[in-house]
Amino acid sequence: MTTATATIATADEGYRIRWADLAPFIALAVIVLLGALINSNFTSSANLMNVITRSAFIAIIAVGATFVIASGGLDLSVGSMMAFVTGIMIMVMNDLAPAYGSWAIPMGAGVAIVVGGLCGLFNGLIVTVGRIEPFIVTLGTMGIFRAFITFMTDGGSLPIDRGLRDAYRPVYFGDFLGVPYPVLITFVVVLLGGFVLYRTKYGRRLTSAGSNVEVARFSGVNVGVVRTGAYVIQGLCVAVAAICYVPRLGAATPTTGQLWELQVITAVVIGGTLLRGGRGRIGGTVAGALILEVIANVMVLSDLVSEYLIAAVQGAIIIIAMLAHRFTASR
Repeated sequence: MTTATATIATADEGYRIRWADLAPFIALAVIVLLGALINSNFTSSANLMNVITRSAFIAIIAVGATFVIASGGLDLSVGSMMAFVTGIMIMVMNDLAPAYGSWAIPMGAGVAIVVGGLCGLFNGLIVTVGRIEPFIVTLGTMGIFRAFITFMTDGGSLPIDRGLRDAYRPVYFGDFLGVPYPVLITFVVVLLGGFVLYRTKYGRRLTSAGSNVEVARFSGVNVGVVRTGAYVIQGLCVAVAAICYVPRLGAATPTTGQLWELQVITAVVIGGTLLRGGRGRIGGTVAGALILEVIANVMVLSDLVSEYLIAAVQGAIIIIAMLAHRFTASR
């Protein structure tokens, strides 16, 4: 296969529909049907909207993780990064509130975007310039970010200024034409992510770098820049999720975002993105995030399995998804 042919094949990956690509959506439909059969309250409009809204945080971060994993990387620090960015954002807004009032909210959001991007850049540079395995790097930064938020909160809670709460609440609890704002923000992130991954040179270079590093380098792809950019995108997605998350609880704590890295990676993998890199599925990732939230919701509404086993179920799902990928690859 020539380089040109390989490029065309990679480009076609973005819009060619196969049965394997539909698997996450079929699984989601089946789980929703089972939920409706188990408990009639599951299909109520209030519950379904709550499930979709709650899945927005994981979905947004998982879009960024799709870029990282498709490039051949991995980020275990997203949950701790989420807590750190949230803490910085609240501190900035609280400091600016006396002088700028409600304008402190967009200013704090801007700072969150910058901090998230810098955190992603930090991870990316250590991986690419330092040439250290992504697993080791992000395992280390996971501890660093978590320690920072624990220090910032003094082991307790960092609440948002009372004067800002009413002005900020609509970002999570408000809606436009009946659609909650977090869902709309997720939709925008998905559209932007899909465009960048499937319709730009950067997206094609990213998947080629994840597929075969040496071939990508011989084709003129700067693998280091491409992979670093993926981690920056991840950091930006974490920041967007933090902006949506803050008005929900109104505070940052040392446990904010705990175990989210497991949910994010699970959503990406069951969505069809290869954990070894080379293929990314933005739509499947969103379906994966919805699957996790629907399963958690069904477990809460039913007495079949304890809700305390949600993390165990999510862990089992990622193992099953990896086995399915391995079986598909062997076929």
